[in-house]
Amino acid sequence: MKQTFIKKEGHPRLMLFFAGWGSEENLFRHPVEEGYDYLLCFDYRTLDFDYTLIEGYTEIRLLAWSIGVWVASRVFTGHSFPWQMKLAVNGTPFPIDDRRGIPEMIFKGTLEHFSEDTLTRFRRRMCGSSRQTEEFLSHTPTRTAEELREELAALALGITAYGSSSFIWDRAIIGNRDKIFPPRNQHEAWQGTEIMETEAEHYETSLFSRLLEGKGEEWTRH
Repeated sequence: MKQTFIKKEGHPRLMLFFAGWGSEENLFRHPVEEGYDYLLCFDYRTLDFDYTLIEGYTEIRLLAWSIGVWVASRVFTGHSFPWQMKLAVNGTPFPIDDRRGIPEMIFKGTLEHFSEDTLTRFRRRMCGSSRQTEEFLSHTPTRTAEELREELAALALGITAYGSSSFIWDRAIIGNRDKIFPPRNQHEAWQGTEIMETEAEHYETSLFSRLLEGKGEEWTRH
């Protein structure tokens, strides 16, 4: 796993973001709320995590998107940190699951037939519109298709080997237009967890900008 500080200014609080599969730092170089450092995690070909990078912070906001929800759940099971809020977005702790995640046949088919064309189609479904796809591509993704295939294969092995975990999330945001993690499956996965719904695709620039900047009610405990 790669852990990259997008902002490190010695603040006592940290925004810790686990991005989804295929992410890189160009995609999430958003401003964050004043008073916070910002650490981005991505590239899950291994789940190795350097916990020393987040030691010493007095408050941590944990934000995870897509399959990053499962990764963060695995990384922090059995570990205690000063969480201010743990917020999951368009993902579940059960990423390969017919009822609570991505349907198994779709996940396996994506991996078995992975190619540049598969990646292009996935990004279109993830973004949901030509405008949003163009915005996504404007961040000039640099990781190769082979690298992304390796990451997807590693995730498939890890999910099969480890399954879900006991990590508890405070809140889940569900995009009602998500075409990757079906909204119905997300609702099933998050029974017993506070849910906020939004009219968003799986990847939505405006949603991530708002969350990283700490705007809106998502970070407010009810």
